Amino acid sequence: MTSKDHILNAIRKQSAPKTDLPNLEGPWIEYANLKSQFVDSVAAVGGECRSVKNFQAVKSELDQLPVFQSAKKICSLVSEVVSGNVELNEIADPHDLEDVDFAIAAGEFGVAENGAVWVNSGTMQNRAVYFISQHLALVIPGNQLVHNMHQAYERLVFPEPGFGVFISGPSKTADIEQSLVIGAHGARSLVVFLVDEID
Repeated sequence: MTSKDHILNAIRKQSAPKTDLPNLEGPWIEYANLKSQFVDSVAAVGGECRSVKNFQAVKSELDQLPVFQSAKKICSLVSEVVSGNVELNEIADPHDLEDVDFAIAAGEFGVAENGAVWVNSGTMQNRAVYFISQHLALVIPGNQLVHNMHQAYERLVFPEPGFGVFISGPSKTADIEQSLVIGAHGARSLVVFLVDEID
């Protein structure tokens, strides 16, 4: 018997008692002004949040961003805003997305507590685009905000296998000397657009 088998057998003999799932009902944090809190939370995690009227206004705001103006490779998953020049369906290897300058994607809802946006991409093959692009914009309906993560989890449904993720701000780390570095291993900036008029 190997030492690995010894360890695994010892673990199997130690059965933890069954424990009921915790009750998710409780006096969780809520905010007087959801939108204002969400905007503040996005800023607190290193992102930026802009409230706009419609998709055309999103395009106008993007056109004013220097990182968008200088972007040569743009991947857009929100065709109503901009078409982009990178087609995800034509890319087999996600490594080929390493030079995407700007990505635009749709989010389902935002969380005021921490500025997170739920992005559900279903079975999209190249979901690496959310994390490998230099800069990222997320577009969500302005009326789709929840107060806290408890409410957020209640909204999640998975009728079939797929992919979903909460994105909160740009990439960041404080592992080295507890000094916060933005854009360490992912998007260097994130802007969230709260759109009032989404069909």
